[in-house]
Amino acid sequence: MPVTDVVIQVLAAEPAGLLPARQQMALSLGWHIILACFGVAFPAVIFTMHLIGIRRDDSDALALARKWGKVSAVLFAIGAVSGTVLSFEMGLLWPGLMGTYGDVLGLPFAFEGLAFFLEAIFLGIYLYGWDRMPPKRHLLMVLPMAVTGVVGTYCVVAVNAWMNVPVGFDIVDGAVTNVRPWDVLFSSAAFWQFLHMWVAAYMVVGFMIASVYAVGMLRGRRDRRHRLGFDVAFAFASVSAVVQPFVGHLLGGRIADAQPAKLAAFELALETESPSPLRLGGVLIDDTVRWAVDIPYLGSLIARNSFTAPVEGLESFPREDWPPVNLTHLSFQTMVGIGTLLAAAVVVYWLARWRGHDLVERRWFLRFVAVSGVLAIVAMEAGWIATEVGRQPWVVYNILRTSDAAGDNPGLWWMLAATVVVYTGMTIGAIVVLRSMARRWRKGDADLPSPYGPEEALVTTESAAGPGEGTGERR
Repeated sequence: MPVTDVVIQVLAAEPAGLLPARQQMALSLGWHIILACFGVAFPAVIFTMHLIGIRRDDSDALALARKWGKVSAVLFAIGAVSGTVLSFEMGLLWPGLMGTYGDVLGLPFAFEGLAFFLEAIFLGIYLYGWDRMPPKRHLLMVLPMAVTGVVGTYCVVAVNAWMNVPVGFDIVDGAVTNVRPWDVLFSSAAFWQFLHMWVAAYMVVGFMIASVYAVGMLRGRRDRRHRLGFDVAFAFASVSAVVQPFVGHLLGGRIADAQPAKLAAFELALETESPSPLRLGGVLIDDTVRWAVDIPYLGSLIARNSFTAPVEGLESFPREDWPPVNLTHLSFQTMVGIGTLLAAAVVVYWLARWRGHDLVERRWFLRFVAVSGVLAIVAMEAGWIATEVGRQPWVVYNILRTSDAAGDNPGLWWMLAATVVVYTGMTIGAIVVLRSMARRWRKGDADLPSPYGPEEALVTTESAAGPGEGTGERR
């Protein structure tokens, strides 16, 4: 049978809502996860800068902390919209998942909602508290922001980890029973997957902030605030970039047992080999691996912590259970490649600084840092693509297929179009607002003017000392 006929038959067998649901989730999650990184890591960066300002009586550090708090508020407001969209999408796009397993997943989603509201409350207190609260008490308002941001993200990642390694329920006669939602929250898979995401969030935020100040220094802004902003952000980026390969290796070591088909796609292993090579690049075409560079033994060492342990090949699994191999493999290698590059860059920077060479004075290094934020985002997105696409064709691994979780509503294409419009508008709005704030700050405006409201008027009131005398009083 011709390949085109097979594709047509497969598409005809899929529910009408499957493709738009996949596209919309990819758009929504890929967009929202960037903002989630700032919810996780940005409060800790702000806290550090604010603490430096208080302990050293450093006005530049306090000014940066105040500005970063306002930026955090803008990102939080936009994230609130995209997060609300996602909460509705789970039920609308995947009725087969939420209708069957809603009781299992309800508790993590409830805690995520509570964490979101608490984060909003303390962000408001922190922004309003400048010049109104004692310095140390005001600083402590950042800590609940950091904690709730981490808790909320952990709950969402726990749900995703459950999709990869389902726990917390039994299936008896086709019905979900004996629901244990706490098992979902505290599974070992949730811990390791969150740890990987948590470190990735610090990489994204650290390199993004450092890239902003690197661009400023490339344009001649060599003042102390730019250097201080760069140093604090780059320190966070450096620690996370060096730690992440080790965390990723520990997480990856679990895949051989939990999701062997995903590991085979990661490694582009068509056949089971012992020892298994590390396969750089390459694609699978007509069941043949092409244009790959094999490094002997390293595949077994990295995936199985052994020089001889085999990596199970794709041929061990039914063809209908294969993930999209090329996309999974290339996404995984993109994540690893960029992560390795960023880790090497920070090691070079700190070694040079230890030897008395400040690479910030070199324009080539600033140019690299200027694009490092985008590279960190690409690495994180590639990692999520590898995780999600590599789990296919399952939405709940080995239990519920993605095609069975989707609905049969072709009208979801209109919902996808509306989501594209909304997210495009939010992206443009965020860029416009943040650039406007930056321009005003460069002009020396610490507080942005209100766009509307009554003007202050100078009124004269008669003094109690006698007629004809008065005092100027602003109302």
